[in-house]
Amino acid sequence: MCVASIAWDAHPHWLLVAIGNRDEYHERPSAPLARWVDGSGIVAGRDLRGCGTWLGLSEAGRFALVTNYRVPEGPQPGRPSRGALVTDLLSGLKPARMAEMNAFNLVYADSSGASFLSNYPEELSLPLDPGVHGLSNGGFENIWPKTRQLNAALANWLQNDLRNAAPLLDALRDEAPFPLDGLPEDGPEPSYSPLFIRDPVYGTRCSTVVAIARSGGGVIIERRFDPEGRNAGETKISFHWPKS
Repeated sequence: MCVASIAWDAHPHWLLVAIGNRDEYHERPSAPLARWVDGSGIVAGRDLRGCGTWLGLSEAGRFALVTNYRVPEGPQPGRPSRGALVTDLLSGLKPARMAEMNAFNLVYADSSGASFLSNYPEELSLPLDPGVHGLSNGGFENIWPKTRQLNAALANWLQNDLRNAAPLLDALRDEAPFPLDGLPEDGPEPSYSPLFIRDPVYGTRCSTVVAIARSGGGVIIERRFDPEGRNAGETKISFHWPKS
């Protein structure tokens, strides 16, 4: 039940600001945010089961994040890992086998533009207009309440020109559930309606903030959580995108 908000070309100083929570089973092994040592230039966490990632950037000037798309039949076993989409894009490769993967939403950006991709109900690629855009586990145009709340928090941060990641990390930590009458029919179950999901089996594993200035300088921060929702570590990495 991941959720993210992306501000693209929406501020005089910032080219891109992205914030999001990764919700996943706590038993699924993951490596924390780091510069990958394979020479790819990727900066990301790593899913040690699928060997891809859910969100990351390349110091060659690329950014991508993916969320699952909820469908009535649920995810089908044996399909290629959706984390490979992000890894391929960050490596400068065209994603392969998109139609074979379980349903997904994805945002990709580099210094020249940003786009939204999906494979449900069919393959789709749309340019992102300047502004704040949200991703969750539903349709791109079907904004869930918690996605709307996160978009508002990011828009407020930009409007007030805060330049400090703390308010964004605080916004991602909000555990307040939404009322049942505020949830769409195809939205999350009530227990999964908050931005931050505290659950010992399936919950928020990490919060991430990415901020990239128009000059190319940027920072990515990952704050991790244990099954009880307690802080389990934080990593901050600075980087620089090449000028376009």
